Amino acid sequence: MKKLFFKPSSELTLGVELEIQLVHPVTFDLTGGAKDLIRQITESKFQDRIKPEITQSMIEINSSVHASTDSLYQELLELHDFLIWHAQQLGIAYCGGGTHPFQKWSLRKIFPTKRFKILSRQYRYLSKQSTVFGLHVHIGCRNAEDALYLTHALTRYVPHLIAMSASSPFYQGVDTGYQSCRSNIFHVFPSSGTIPYLTSWQAFSTYYYKMKHYGIIRTMKDFYWDIRPKPEYGTVEVRVCDMPLTIYKSVMISAYIQTLSHYLLTMRPIQPSHDLYFLYNFNRFQAIRYGFDGNFIDAENGSHQLIFNDLLTTFELLESFATQLNNQASLNYLKAEVIRKFNDTLRLKRLLKQVGSFPKLVHRQCEIWSNETKPLHLSDDYRIEHA
Repeated sequence: MKKLFFKPSSELTLGVELEIQLVHPVTFDLTGGAKDLIRQITESKFQDRIKPEITQSMIEINSSVHASTDSLYQELLELHDFLIWHAQQLGIAYCGGGTHPFQKWSLRKIFPTKRFKILSRQYRYLSKQSTVFGLHVHIGCRNAEDALYLTHALTRYVPHLIAMSASSPFYQGVDTGYQSCRSNIFHVFPSSGTIPYLTSWQAFSTYYYKMKHYGIIRTMKDFYWDIRPKPEYGTVEVRVCDMPLTIYKSVMISAYIQTLSHYLLTMRPIQPSHDLYFLYNFNRFQAIRYGFDGNFIDAENGSHQLIFNDLLTTFELLESFATQLNNQASLNYLKAEVIRKFNDTLRLKRLLKQVGSFPKLVHRQCEIWSNETKPLHLSDDYRIEHA
């Protein structure tokens, strides 16, 4: 049987994609500025790093490949400053967050590329509803079997990633009561969810080519799984995180995923099983609804505990692996937030109480994003307002 080619990568190398909101600087609603922005940066040194997304009110920042989170952070800050300069020329603003609090999806316009037009014809209103914003993290793998193992093993920790990155409590002018309502919005696509329980690369290759033969997919991009292998890059792509309010927090989450992947590939503590996927949707829902206070069922032993407690246990397991990757400061930052049960969803809710309206809240989100200009190292004492 034909085997899907996997391009080997240096193990644990890191790359990220940040989906950013384009905001009108007066109304603070989303604005369709992506076409003008992409046109303006053509021929710049960053033209391959800043790409359109499915609607014109969002862009995607793509990093290059990094061995360390510190160099990743420096590159993202440079991209950030480049975009801020162009925003001033075009009269737009940017912000982070997994959803825009009050935009109307029906007003969004599809970005006019061939692929996005095809997707729009196929998915209709779902295409515009997917104007939500995520952080995607790629982890390099040496071979296909490692990538498949890591894809399965990371599913056990998806509730951690959702709880720590949650930044989408509001949608269409409503407090949803969820820590991450973005996770629900993107989960409606027919090719979303999880990779099938396939335990060898040959079995996965057979599945891939069958789905392609049936005409269900054209490329790996057509699988919108929460975690998927990317054989053309030699990576595993983690897609469950909301876009944080800052680049700094995005890199902290990336450091956690890199460190966790180091632990999983070294120790192989998770045995992929059907039970892992039997429990997946329950554990995932608990995280998107309740965050750190969600219930977590461990597929290994059937025990119940809070996501909060499972996270603290995992931080202890990762200490030596964080040291090896020089990610101690990043994990310490995240652990301090977890102990306080603090994430960007809580921050947004507190800010809304302070400012009193959704437009003023988005204004604050834009200020938070634009003010992140100091080129700090990740080990520096970085203090953001925990309003």
